[in-house]
Amino acid sequence: MKHAYFLVICLLLTSGLVTGQDSSNAAIQALIKRVLPNHHYQITTEWISRQDGGRDRFEISSRNDRIVLSGTSAVSIASALNWYLKYIARVQLSWCGSQMHLPEKLPSVTEPIRIASPYESRVYLNYCTFNYSMSWWDWERWEQEIDWMAMHGINMPLAVTGQEAVWQRTLRRFNMTDDEIRQFLVGPAYGAWQWMTNIESIFGPLPQAWIDRSVELQQKILARQRSLGMTPILQGFTGYVPLALIKKQPEAKILQKPIWFYVGPGTAQLDPLDPLFEKMSRAFLEEQTRLFGTDHLYAADPFHEGEPPEKGDAYLAQVGRAIVATTLSVDPKARIAMQTWSMRKAIVTSIPEDRILMLDLNASRWKGSEAFWGRPWVAGIIHNFGGNTVMGGNLSGIIERFPAILADKNSGKLTGIGLFPEAIGHNPIIYEAASEMAWRREAPVMKDWLQDYVHARYGRLDKKVLQVWDSLLELNYGVKTRIEPFMESAICSRPALKINGASPNGALNSPQNYRFSGLWEALGNMLSASDSTQITDTYQYDLADLTRQCLADLSIQLQQELADAYRKGDQRAFRKSSRKFLLLMDDLNRLLGSRSEFLLGKWIEDARKIGKTEAEKDLYEQNARSLLTIYGPYDPKAIQYDYAARQWNGLIRHFYKPRWKMFIDFLDAELSKPVSERYVEEKINHEYNRPANESNPFYRKLSSWEVDWTLSHQPSLLTKPEGNTYKLSRAFYHRWVREMKP
Repeated sequence: MKHAYFLVICLLLTSGLVTGQDSSNAAIQALIKRVLPNHHYQITTEWISRQDGGRDRFEISSRNDRIVLSGTSAVSIASALNWYLKYIARVQLSWCGSQMHLPEKLPSVTEPIRIASPYESRVYLNYCTFNYSMSWWDWERWEQEIDWMAMHGINMPLAVTGQEAVWQRTLRRFNMTDDEIRQFLVGPAYGAWQWMTNIESIFGPLPQAWIDRSVELQQKILARQRSLGMTPILQGFTGYVPLALIKKQPEAKILQKPIWFYVGPGTAQLDPLDPLFEKMSRAFLEEQTRLFGTDHLYAADPFHEGEPPEKGDAYLAQVGRAIVATTLSVDPKARIAMQTWSMRKAIVTSIPEDRILMLDLNASRWKGSEAFWGRPWVAGIIHNFGGNTVMGGNLSGIIERFPAILADKNSGKLTGIGLFPEAIGHNPIIYEAASEMAWRREAPVMKDWLQDYVHARYGRLDKKVLQVWDSLLELNYGVKTRIEPFMESAICSRPALKINGASPNGALNSPQNYRFSGLWEALGNMLSASDSTQITDTYQYDLADLTRQCLADLSIQLQQELADAYRKGDQRAFRKSSRKFLLLMDDLNRLLGSRSEFLLGKWIEDARKIGKTEAEKDLYEQNARSLLTIYGPYDPKAIQYDYAARQWNGLIRHFYKPRWKMFIDFLDAELSKPVSERYVEEKINHEYNRPANESNPFYRKLSSWEVDWTLSHQPSLLTKPEGNTYKLSRAFYHRWVREMKP
């Protein structure tokens, strides 16, 4: 009965029939109780009016031995809670370890705190996040994330879970069978790229059980977000349709688009001037509204990372006008939320200013577009691509970016800021800093902010740890690193003598970013933290991540050593360097096994749990493995492989190390041949400067092995952490510190 009642409430909220302060009151009280199960009764919440142009604001004070959190919205009150926890109670709730050690009585607020946001919109999530991080999430994990959103000021999250059902219901109205529809829909780890109109069909067909599960999950997500006063961004229709519709609707003008990065069979685009466009747009939005309600904000990114089927601004303008006209015909209050990643001026300017919101994912496009030709826009950061395992990023640049744009007289109709990572669950300091800027008009003093962060993260100001973070601020979080850093390791790179990077557009970490040996010095100090600091979960995560980064950086040097030995024909030196390189991978794999955040086994276990049959479980595991490794179905010209480049326990042992072992064994055999007959590395790289699938016999064999790996199963994968992080870090520090060159 309780479950049924909850679903009824979800449906009422998604339909907009239960709204207002009553819903928000209940939602914020429930959030506080989840975050502070033993202290929630010491907190009072109050509503205050909007000022400063109607922007959100909050206040924190003490009254009658209670903490009073006041705000203009549930998100404001949740943000007040987070601010109180960080700056008064000195605790931290994060993706990567939490430190929630509180006294029995919550600390009082000596002076009231009053903060207003300079931004109307605080947007969150990239399409890619829904798969690189969220593919296998259940409601419990989503509930935690929505709490995180509210506490970090997010009021406009992208919400595209459940799109499979919208497409199924829509396409049924256009003479497609359920089997044909499920064949069109991609596997569960690839929906993001289908909604971005890049692909269809791969790693499916999609089971009906997955579609039904996603509907229920999305209804819960939207109900919770709306109860907290958020405005979710739902999906819009841009003319992307199944290739099969070309035969189903032969009278319609449907053109096949170029294949995206050699992935899948291609996609189709319905001409915006064809009568079918309006019919399908209306059907899509009607079915979506029936399932999920609406908040009048629709994501629409035509031709994302692809070329239109026709050239010329006239066609693009028709596309823009058709998208907004058909959307308004269903929802007169509609606005289009459009990413700027593959932005085209003719489309943007064909949409009225009051009907569009531009999402500048990494705040890089506004200067070259006259601030989007007068359209309202949001400045964002991406920071991470595909879930690359990195401890770094220009921290000062992140906290200075938004205030600088806000103060720029040429920034036009800047209305908000956004976090658009392709994956989450890493680098907590980056996202804590970036999200906090939603409540700051000016950048804080970096050293002061960092000290407050350390205090909350560990619950104390440990001198050794403060020294560590001061060093990190000059090293991997320094100004020489990019806001979206490329700090890949040789371990995750496809084996070769000369390594340029692991992922497309990526790059190996470089001493130009920071002095590698300096990071080892910081690790030595981290290991000297006090016992009271060492026992915190946050310290344990940070220690593992710092040790991981040190070992990952060292792998670059060791790989260069074995490559140099091969080129010199020194088999003895080659074998010695190779042994060290492979041993480093073993140690890194063991270290990462001590933290749940780095477990391939958990990722696969979560995927398999969703399957109702063995066939479904195997399909989901194939999706889980492929996304992190080869990305798409095999193609001789594939370039998306190793995009995720994750340093995870299990992935290193069973995927990255075997690849390197194959290459090392191959090279060792070559060294036994006469010099004139030995393998010479040449003409192996494709356009993204990494070894192509069929560049020579070795890579043909390797790429075939990679595909087989995605279809395999390793029962020995860790699904829960194993080992003592501190002991492992200390042992590996002493084993490897002398190997790192100054």
